[in-house]
Amino acid sequence: MGSALTRLRAGGFSIGIEAPLDNDWTPLGEQARRAARRLPGEPDLQRHAELARLADRLGFRALWVRDVPVYDPAFGDAAQVFEVFTYLGYLAGITDNILLGTGAVVLPIREPLLTLKSARSVQQLSDDRLLLGVASGDRPVEYPLFGRDFDTRGSRFRDQVALLREGGAAHLPQGLDVLPAGGPALPLFVAGLAQQQPAWIGQHMDGCLAYPGTPQDHAQRVAAWRAVAGDKPYASFIHLDLLAQADAPLQRWRFGLRGGRNALMAELQAMQAAGVDHIGLQFRRNERPLAETFHEIAEHVLPHFTAHAPAMAV
Repeated sequence: MGSALTRLRAGGFSIGIEAPLDNDWTPLGEQARRAARRLPGEPDLQRHAELARLADRLGFRALWVRDVPVYDPAFGDAAQVFEVFTYLGYLAGITDNILLGTGAVVLPIREPLLTLKSARSVQQLSDDRLLLGVASGDRPVEYPLFGRDFDTRGSRFRDQVALLREGGAAHLPQGLDVLPAGGPALPLFVAGLAQQQPAWIGQHMDGCLAYPGTPQDHAQRVAAWRAVAGDKPYASFIHLDLLAQADAPLQRWRFGLRGGRNALMAELQAMQAAGVDHIGLQFRRNERPLAETFHEIAEHVLPHFTAHAPAMAV
């Protein structure tokens, strides 16, 4: 079936989904949040498992989750609420083919050996479907809570990457090991620059998770990435509101767009032409029911980009 990296790029371009699987940033979603007395940015999780299974069955390539250990009202975004590795283990058990990515684990605030064990566990439980996105973090309030120094997060990031690469051997007394062991190397994607120089990123990372932007933005970023990383995969995200009218024109907003499926298809084709390898779609601003939207994209959009991708296991 190939490695997770190989499967991400099979067919030349792929489309995934970013959690949370809720449209809580719409007017109706906001009304529902207030009625349920959820915090601002805390999604409705009643259908998350059903929608994850649906995305898997429909052929979306990856499902991305985020690492938000503490809710901060100043940011107002709880992501998918569940702890990232716990949730990945759950998703590994209810899906079969969809790759499971993190966008991204904040390495400097985590215990390094436990991060290694958690990642290896998800990798094995998911039959090598893990794409481990990592970052240095951008929320200063979190660092003192975990006894970490915000100003040294760059060096801690490098140290943790080294540990993930060598499997913890340099940090353990002779005879000790972190299990499960013996699996493939963890595929590491970096979100942003993680306080590092581009050349270091290109050498030590397996892929790039770029912030959302236009195709023109990505063309410039891809060129910079290729200069230091060669042909390693480049992925990004779109915050999408897919309108029911197929020909509805594209309207841009910060991090994404609104439009019909033809506008979405044109945008994805432009992303592919810019050198992007994978786009994850986020639906928190999507006005229509998510299941309906997933079905439309699977029927009318995915086939244009997956015609040459190998069939996944059933």
